[in-house]
Amino acid sequence: MELPTLEQMRAAQTLIYRYMPPTPQSMWPLLNQRLGCEAWVKHENHTPVGAFKLRGALVYLHWLKETQPRLEGVAAATRGNFGQGVGFAARPFGLKAAIVVPQGNSVEKNRAMLAQGVELIERGHDFQASLEYARTLAAQRGFAFVESFHERLVMGTATYALELFEGAPGLDAVYVPVGLGSSICGIAAARKALGRHAEIVGVVAAQSPAYARSFRQRQVIEAPANTAIADGLACRRPNADALETILNHVARVIEVTDAEIMEAMRAFFQDTHNLAEGAGATGLAGALRERRSLRGKRVGIVLSGSNIDLKTYAAVLNAAHQPAEAH
Repeated sequence: MELPTLEQMRAAQTLIYRYMPPTPQSMWPLLNQRLGCEAWVKHENHTPVGAFKLRGALVYLHWLKETQPRLEGVAAATRGNFGQGVGFAARPFGLKAAIVVPQGNSVEKNRAMLAQGVELIERGHDFQASLEYARTLAAQRGFAFVESFHERLVMGTATYALELFEGAPGLDAVYVPVGLGSSICGIAAARKALGRHAEIVGVVAAQSPAYARSFRQRQVIEAPANTAIADGLACRRPNADALETILNHVARVIEVTDAEIMEAMRAFFQDTHNLAEGAGATGLAGALRERRSLRGKRVGIVLSGSNIDLKTYAAVLNAAHQPAEAH
């Protein structure tokens, strides 16, 4: 995939800022102490849908409506954040939105999508199955299928990377969660366009390791997507275009356990009083794992989303106070 140009990313910013302001990049002293470095958090949890996905959805649906002016609707598959973004973006462009989620999907994410006015359909045992059904549904209805990885999504997500690199110059590294790849590819595009030299580190859940295995073997490798806490990273099969970009621009892709992700969620709350869903906290989990090598450096950490069910979040916070099991 050819990365978007700076001109394209600036045009995407102009579009996106009609519907949301830039999100902050903030440095938190307690988090700096925890990591032993200067850490800048990119707060994509502060968008109107609580996640970075809105940016790409706005750019993608604007492009669809411009190229297909008679288009009536779109269909997409999601675990939640992308569906909220598509639902939000569909309204200003006069589009219907049919969103397919896996059976047993997050109740609160489902409610949030319904509040955006989407038609919500539960179908499939995992994201990949939902994706296949959404593609079929789009064909049946004459809707456009909204790909979960697409150059227009990358163009949109790259706008937060521009904000980060320009708002926190001189970064030595950026830690970014990897779901299907639009976020990390947007980081790569912005870094290249701005001529920055920060090392890009992708972070996946160890129980959904497809991208990490594919990175190591330099080819698309399927793997089980069984993470219990980071559903936004539950990718079974990497996208080939995303993997190609990652191989060309990313230093490494590391794996963190669900326990490490939950610790990062607690750290975000304790040190910044920000809510982070599992996928959203994975970048911090990666930085915490590598903190010994980060001493004295300036790093960016992408907090990609905050949409998590109350019961799940309460259990994560309470786990910090549970006595260790006897061995």
